[in-house]
Amino acid sequence: MPRQGRVNIEGGIYHVIQRGLEQKEIFKDNDDRKEFLRRLSEGLKDTGHKCYGWVLMPNHFHLVIRTGVRPLSDLMRKLLTGYALYFNKKNKRTGYLYQGRYKSILCQEESYLLELIRYVHLNALRAKIVQNMKELMEYKWSGHSVLMGNNKADWQSTDEILEYFGRRRSEAQIKYEEFVAEAKASGKREELTGGGLIRSAGGWKEVLSLRSNNEKWLADERILGDGKFVENVLKHADTQFERKEKLKKEGWGIDKLVKKVCAMTGVDEREIKRESRRSKLSQARSLVAYLGSRELGISGVELAKYFGITKASVSAAVKRGSVIARANEYRII
Repeated sequence: MPRQGRVNIEGGIYHVIQRGLEQKEIFKDNDDRKEFLRRLSEGLKDTGHKCYGWVLMPNHFHLVIRTGVRPLSDLMRKLLTGYALYFNKKNKRTGYLYQGRYKSILCQEESYLLELIRYVHLNALRAKIVQNMKELMEYKWSGHSVLMGNNKADWQSTDEILEYFGRRRSEAQIKYEEFVAEAKASGKREELTGGGLIRSAGGWKEVLSLRSNNEKWLADERILGDGKFVENVLKHADTQFERKEKLKKEGWGIDKLVKKVCAMTGVDEREIKRESRRSKLSQARSLVAYLGSRELGISGVELAKYFGITKASVSAAVKRGSVIARANEYRII
């Protein structure tokens, strides 16, 4: 059975898991862990994604990520490739570091976000890396200690999680700790790691087939949520894919996109590559970055090369373009 494509949803909550090849270590010491987190921090800043929870185990890691405008793969590709090159060079080794491609599970936020944060942060306790909740509170290589205020990670988004537990930070931390402790004796939960599902729906057409046969159970190992959530996600993913394929067939690329954006905004095409604080030109460049990334799948590297700017500048332009496109209902077609 061919492997299924990624499900990319802007603003989606993803549980990301990557394991070492043959269950071997991918973190040998604290220098490795620091280097991985440094790269993660840079990647989050570059892509505009948020990290709500994480843990580094000797032979694998877990992340809880909310995506921004760009797909999750923009973060993971650079993070995993860069870290593997670092690890291989340091340890004078060659070959693959990871056990296949990373697993990413899109989660229904209302039902699973806090459960997922708790599950991920209890990994070190389940594996007996730490022996009790007190040690977990101090464990440096997990987002739990950051949420509890015992370690710092400026790149981890903590406020949004603690707000679920109270308005005052100190009160919220106490209630969050109680919430985590309630599940300290629980074991592995297959549904939170993409296992234990009865059927893989595959896509929207398969959903329609299931519905026509009055089969109400709907599951997909890439998605964690109730049947309606899975159904809506698959419909969105298929629509998005079909739209991109249509645009490709119609010959849409960066040059055609620039013509379209310049026509929409009243900017001279000859000026589009010129950096300027002039409102119209700046907006046009941002729209090209956003629509190119979002609707055509043009990489940040390609956009940076086209405009002669850094990838960080492209990321900022994509964010601005997202706001402009929504406010004015700009689309390619």
